[in-house]
Amino acid sequence: MTAHIIVTFINDLFFLESMVVIHGRAKRKPSGGRYTSCYPKRLHQKGSLPTHTRVGEQDARTSKTKGGGSKTRLLLADKVNLFDPSTRKHSIETIKTVVENPANRHYVRRNIMTLGSIIETSKGKARVTNRPGQEGVVNAVLIK
Repeated sequence: MTAHIIVTFINDLFFLESMVVIHGRAKRKPSGGRYTSCYPKRLHQKGSLPTHTRVGEQDARTSKTKGGGSKTRLLLADKVNLFDPSTRKHSIETIKTVVENPANRHYVRRNIMTLGSIIETSKGKARVTNRPGQEGVVNAVLIK
């Protein structure tokens, strides 16, 4: 029984990772009717799945972007570049947990960091001011 569940879980993960995200026009009109398809999906419309940066030992991957550039995707982070507005100093602190996340309330229990999320650090609570999954680092401002 448990082997069947594990195989199903792995198959579902494979399916999720093999799906393609397309940033094209919607298939349906605001009224609910369908648009007639005038051309197929194109490679330049291809997107990617969200990174969901979590709290844990540092893990970053680089991915190729359009135009020959690269993007560092942060999967796990345990350090934060923390700015203290009262002393106007920056320091590198450890991340303990995610306290609040305005993007999705379920991200708090999964410890997922996004722009605007409140994290608990060794110096106190801080608000994330960048997009960790897009930039490869976590920047935050200490809040009182």
